[in-house]
Amino acid sequence: MRKNRISVLLVIMLMTGIFVSGCGGPATAETGDTVSVHYTGTLGDGEVFDTSAGGEPLEFTLGTGQVIPGFEQAVTGMQVGESVTVTIPADEAYGQPRDDLILEVDRNELPPTIDPETGMQLQMTRTDGGIMIVTVTEVTETTVTLDANHPLAGQDLTFEIELVEIVAS
Repeated sequence: MRKNRISVLLVIMLMTGIFVSGCGGPATAETGDTVSVHYTGTLGDGEVFDTSAGGEPLEFTLGTGQVIPGFEQAVTGMQVGESVTVTIPADEAYGQPRDDLILEVDRNELPPTIDPETGMQLQMTRTDGGIMIVTVTEVTETTVTLDANHPLAGQDLTFEIELVEIVAS
């Protein structure tokens, strides 16, 4: 009788061990998952350029290119409730500034209702019909220089990221 009890206990212990080990730990964010994160993005000098603090978390699907590559890589493998601080090099963020995205246009090509000033952002229609945001970088009597590079191009970005939820897989 005692031998049977020991055998039953061993079987129960083995089954419990298999069950527990098969359950795994908390879910981790993987490619294809839709995730929800809170974040704060800062520049090298500590200036905050974007944050979800005080608002809704950012929701996106890993592996679809909805966010910059370095941000996506930082979230992949995180567990709900986990926080991480990551510095993303410019090449994994918005890339390096490109000279071919700086255009000098005749001032007469702008609509007469626009009085261009340095720092002003304008919308341009691309040849494929898409919209492109450009920043006025120089204004002369006859020309306007427009920069179509992303404003954060060439900058390393630091993000504090908290994985709030894995919404769907």
